[in-house]
Amino acid sequence: MLGGKNILLGITGGIAAYKTTFLVRLMIKAGANVKIVLTDSASSFVSPLTLATLSKNPVISDFVKTEANTTDWNNHVELGLWADLMVIAPATANTMSKMASGNCDNLLLATYLSAKCPVFFAPAMDLDMYRHPSTVTTLNTLQSYGNYMVPATSGELASGLHGEGRMAEPEDIIDFIKRQLQEGLPLSHKKVLITAGPTYEAIDPVRFIGNHSTGLMGFELAKRAARLGATVVLVSGPTKYSVDHDNILVTPVVSAQEMYDSAHQHYADADIVICAAAVADYRPKVAATQKIKKSENELQIDLVKTKDILFSLGQVKKHQYLVGFALETENEIENAKRKLKRKNLDAIVLNSLNDKGAGFGGTTNKISFLDTNSGIRTFELKTKAAVAEDIFNEIIKRRYA
Repeated sequence: MLGGKNILLGITGGIAAYKTTFLVRLMIKAGANVKIVLTDSASSFVSPLTLATLSKNPVISDFVKTEANTTDWNNHVELGLWADLMVIAPATANTMSKMASGNCDNLLLATYLSAKCPVFFAPAMDLDMYRHPSTVTTLNTLQSYGNYMVPATSGELASGLHGEGRMAEPEDIIDFIKRQLQEGLPLSHKKVLITAGPTYEAIDPVRFIGNHSTGLMGFELAKRAARLGATVVLVSGPTKYSVDHDNILVTPVVSAQEMYDSAHQHYADADIVICAAAVADYRPKVAATQKIKKSENELQIDLVKTKDILFSLGQVKKHQYLVGFALETENEIENAKRKLKRKNLDAIVLNSLNDKGAGFGGTTNKISFLDTNSGIRTFELKTKAAVAEDIFNEIIKRRYA
């Protein structure tokens, strides 16, 4: 959820500022770009050098840049526009009061007032301060402006008291931000099941029947679904690709039977199902337990059909929006329409090996999207990441618009 996001972190002068070093590390680990605005008093609690090292960006604390022989300044408007989201942690009673009233006496407050992005603030103060009516009013006012409050927790406070006012732990702040960002996305609270990659059907312990699918299309679909707010189960055959996302559960499989079992295991509560895997149509009737030695000029292997995963899912379909893939070489539209009906699908993604840049092994694809209402939309050759975006746009338009 935070990958590639520009996060502007404002740090104010409370003892909880020491936790921001861990907060910055978590943001960077999540793939975010982080810039930091530090108030004068905050620098007494946490080192600007430490924060600059962790964030890989200079720490900003004043309007005028402090380098010698310069008249340059830190533009609070540009900072506010750069940020995809702003986080103020810790947010002291003093700073929050100024935020609520529009008092603008430092760079952080000027940047806050200029920000066009979602703003999260994590209060931190002593127990009596947190409970004071003026603080309660401030917290309510800030939230009424559309800001998101990361609730303070109970615990041991710097004063020695025990109670509310303790800033949320960095991990909890990150989790809170992710949950809020997910709300309102088109696929928020939806489960998406995706199959990807090839299957390998064993001939003996060292040989198998397979195909040239890399799994890239399925992985791009999974990443797109997660960015749209979905919880994703990605059932993948052998592939070199990987994905690290809180909302994506990767279930590795090898054979068609394993993919069949895993797909059915996760199918019942899925909202959208996309079968993008290139499943082997046949497998050896008997897999040798020892390596087959080279002897005769010819070798005969008896093959039997594997279970048709997509067909089986279509037979038990209830509320799911079921999407298949069709890779064709001739009579593409007619074959795709027959597959759409025969397998009880809601839509099918067609690609043809006759189209240069489409199919297995590459980073691009050229597709047509067909649904049960005979709607056909054909797209130009694009990267598979862009194709995944097109596919989900079509699904959302047909399913949820």
